[in-house]
Amino acid sequence: MKKVTFYLMMMVLSLSVVPTQMLAAEKNPTAISNTTKEVPAEVKVMLNRLDEIKAMDKTNMSSVEKKELRKEVRTIKKELKSTGNGVYLSIGAIIIIILLLILLL
Repeated sequence: MKKVTFYLMMMVLSLSVVPTQMLAAEKNPTAISNTTKEVPAEVKVMLNRLDEIKAMDKTNMSSVEKKELRKEVRTIKKELKSTGNGVYLSIGAIIIIILLLILLL
């Protein structure tokens, strides 16, 4: 086990010492175009409503009206999260991936 750790540490050190800029090929820099995703109309409406609620003067509202606004904000935020196309990994999946990497290396 000590040999494996030693070799692993030596490999990491040797890779960190090699200058990567020296090995990089010279290329003409290309302009990176910022492609912005178009936001769907439903999402724009929800975001506009959130901005309206943030801009409201809530000092003159009753507690019932404030409670309704909080509920509305929560539902809008839930809907916005559900429209996101993110990839989520649970802690268990991350642990399994790490264990597989350790066992296979």
